[in-house]
Amino acid sequence: MKSLRELYRIGTGPSSSHTMAPRKAAEQFLQRHPEAAKYQVTLYGSLAATGRGHLTDKVLSEAFHPAPLEIIWAAETELPLHPNGMQFEALTAKGEQIARWQVYSIGGGALLEAGKSSASPDIYALHSMDAILRRSAETGESCWEYVSSCEGEEIYPFLHEVWKVMSVSIERGLNHVGVLPGGLGVGRKAQAFFRKASLYGPDFKRNGLLWAYALAVSEENATAGVIVTAPTCGASGVLPAVLRYLQESLDCSTEDILRALATAGLIGNLVKHNASISGAEVGCQGEIGTACAMAAAAATQLHGGTVNQIEYAAEMGLEHHLGLTCDPVNGLVQIPCIERNAHAASRALSCCHFALLSGGEHKISFDEITTVMKKTGQALPSLYRETSGGGIAEAYRQRRKR
Repeated sequence: MKSLRELYRIGTGPSSSHTMAPRKAAEQFLQRHPEAAKYQVTLYGSLAATGRGHLTDKVLSEAFHPAPLEIIWAAETELPLHPNGMQFEALTAKGEQIARWQVYSIGGGALLEAGKSSASPDIYALHSMDAILRRSAETGESCWEYVSSCEGEEIYPFLHEVWKVMSVSIERGLNHVGVLPGGLGVGRKAQAFFRKASLYGPDFKRNGLLWAYALAVSEENATAGVIVTAPTCGASGVLPAVLRYLQESLDCSTEDILRALATAGLIGNLVKHNASISGAEVGCQGEIGTACAMAAAAATQLHGGTVNQIEYAAEMGLEHHLGLTCDPVNGLVQIPCIERNAHAASRALSCCHFALLSGGEHKISFDEITTVMKKTGQALPSLYRETSGGGIAEAYRQRRKR
């Protein structure tokens, strides 16, 4: 498995797979072929189906500016390795091809080139939660200590920067009001939720604050603000919300939060390595489900839970999002994405509490649920995997027609 530096990516929303990765691919291609008079990019599958709503065309145009760029939308065609395929072409002034490059956006801002492995090294020798639990039973190490042993202490300055960006995105979101761009008429709710939360009893206040923090980050993401993929842009509000709430309610130190980020990152890495965090490949269960599992694990650690309880909480966070579709209205990362972040934050804390009340014993392991999630996502029709072809997106289109 790769470093947490490749899971937690700092960048602009609204989509790690549709904006962050295409921008990076465009910059790489332009660097390799600056001599071209003009460029052409063909977007396939999900990238084409929801690219306009996800601002893919905008980031590509910015990356190639001032060179002329033509974008071809091929939503009905998928390249072999992943639904998010791209083809870049460098052309002469007469339109003759100088170079061509096919590459895939595989989720969380990562790129994959056919026939080539990632240039970055594998950091983690253990690729399953079961193996990590066995190691913990032998060494007494917690999850964050295993991260430290693999990444070295230098991972913590990076995680400190991650937490700083997460915190700033919450503050920005709490202070912004108005209507989100894109034409859906979705108003920002974070500030109102935050202010109303203090007017009610403790249970209502807890949920109100969790929701306010998750909405704040998700609304910033929807406006192309700077956020951290956790594990993706579309699910970026869950983990920061839970960590912010627990930092306040449990009086956690910054060191506590960074260690919780390490544990959450380990969970996200396991899903990314053994299944997928790409909505275009496995639906929203791979994005919001993984985010919930990450946050549940982090919360359980901050509450003093054992490694087995951490594993159980993460398993529940993923299990109870199985089958969740990715069908964003008009291809925008707004409906149902923003609300899902808020509800997943609440569910993450519920999974934490459930695991803490148990001894950590359960019948289905985190590794097994990860496998089930991957198979479930592969079985979902493409209509429900970030194409906006069916589900909630279709219901919205039909209502607009009426």
